[in-house]
Amino acid sequence: MNMMVLEVADALLIIDAGVMFPGIEHLGVDIVIPDISYLKENQSRIQAIVLTHGHEDHIGALPYVLEEINVPVYGSAFTLALARSKLEEHALLDSTDLREMRPREPFKVGPFRIDFLPMTHSTIDAGALAIETPAGIVLHTGDFKLDSTPPDGHMTDLHALAEYGKRGVLALFSDSTNIERPGITPSERAVRERFSEIFTQATGRILICAFSSSVHRMQLVVDLAEQFGRRLAVTGRSMMKVAEISQKMGRLRVPPGLLIPPHEVRQVPREKLAVLMTGSQGEPMAALPRAAVQKHRHVEIAPGDDVVISARVIPGNEVSIFRMIDHLYRRGARIQYGDGSQPPIHVSGHASREELALMLNLVRPRYFIPIHGEYRQLYRHTQLAREMGTPEENIFLLESGEVLEFDSAGARRADPVTVGRICIDVGTLDEVEEVILKERRHISEDGIVVPVLAINRHTGKLESEPEIISRGFISMDEAQDLVVSARRVIQKTLAKSSAEEMTDWGVVKEKIRVALRRHMDKETGKSPMILPVILEV
Repeated sequence: MNMMVLEVADALLIIDAGVMFPGIEHLGVDIVIPDISYLKENQSRIQAIVLTHGHEDHIGALPYVLEEINVPVYGSAFTLALARSKLEEHALLDSTDLREMRPREPFKVGPFRIDFLPMTHSTIDAGALAIETPAGIVLHTGDFKLDSTPPDGHMTDLHALAEYGKRGVLALFSDSTNIERPGITPSERAVRERFSEIFTQATGRILICAFSSSVHRMQLVVDLAEQFGRRLAVTGRSMMKVAEISQKMGRLRVPPGLLIPPHEVRQVPREKLAVLMTGSQGEPMAALPRAAVQKHRHVEIAPGDDVVISARVIPGNEVSIFRMIDHLYRRGARIQYGDGSQPPIHVSGHASREELALMLNLVRPRYFIPIHGEYRQLYRHTQLAREMGTPEENIFLLESGEVLEFDSAGARRADPVTVGRICIDVGTLDEVEEVILKERRHISEDGIVVPVLAINRHTGKLESEPEIISRGFISMDEAQDLVVSARRVIQKTLAKSSAEEMTDWGVVKEKIRVALRRHMDKETGKSPMILPVILEV
């Protein structure tokens, strides 16, 4: 949910507009975006939105912001391509002014002179922003690591960083995500050795699950598939979208005849096939988790297949990820996962402690402000700045909504502005206010349909008809036809579920939630939050 605002006199500049994915406390919420109340109050002063790179936590809120504030959007070519696809889905593309910024070609936006500095990260075309203001130069690193051997040869511009350091930087806002990791983050090239071993030893299908935005990882799989004589299929909506965009831009090079559509997977001998898939975090409806329980339309996993999960475990997703891995082992597959292995199967896109120290050394800012991380990470980053010689009074640990003000006398905290989190139900695009979330958590009142299922733990069969309970949706006593049809949807969903799925309540609940939500939307035009309850009997 990254977003920062620079303000000079009567001009505002927005840096990034990201989403946050909901936690378990956000019942019925699909995404979380920043509260832009302050921006709406000052929208006549906003000059532009500038994007550092194309990850969802930096561009995901763009459609919601642009619905309220129509200003030019600057980004690198690849970042704008991802943004363009997103805006097209929201019918905002034609009304949005997208402007490409190129590395080391400074441009003016109101009183701001912006220089886009190439940085390496886990997605391509990422960069830092050196922004000249009347008060001095502000340098915003975006997300970065200092990869000296990136696969595409596009390195972090250390010379530009040092050049700005010599000129004098007023304030450095630096990524803090990996401050707790000592040393240097390995190069993206480090995963090639492990991947080569897997392709060399594999006798069945090779299924690779990675973050869809990792074009470098995607290119590696393409290259190895060609080298080892395997055809390649790509499955998963986001993975297919990024692959298509990258190919059109010439950033993903795929030899003619290598790619096959997912529906042709079964026509290729197992030892001649590799598959790129989504679902590295165990999302129940993503490609690999569905294949793990034999419910994917095109991909089935058999004994002897190699499954590679080339992604880190995002905190909070451990249960769903390891449940998926359990299912994969039941299929008889060989599983490769974990980013602590050597040689690594996954490397981070964020700078570790020594790289963050180098950034401070190169830029030598007067003031230092850590960004992008949990409070403990921001705090650890301030400790590093002190060790590097930044005076205590020139280090500011800011939380959301806090304001730092610069003038000729120095820097100081100013009055905070209104910020917060806006919860969005993607199905209806309605905002779910925090007070409603609180009510839902405590009394399950507004906008909830609770299907209660009594399932025999031994047979996996329904012991009785599902009971439908509604709060804040419609009165079920006055909508008996809807109750009957909802029960049919549940029964049909369960009938189509495999025996293994019926032993995994997380999968069963997700399938019922998706099916009922579609049904309610079709029948009533509303999308209530569905909270299935399963009673084992």
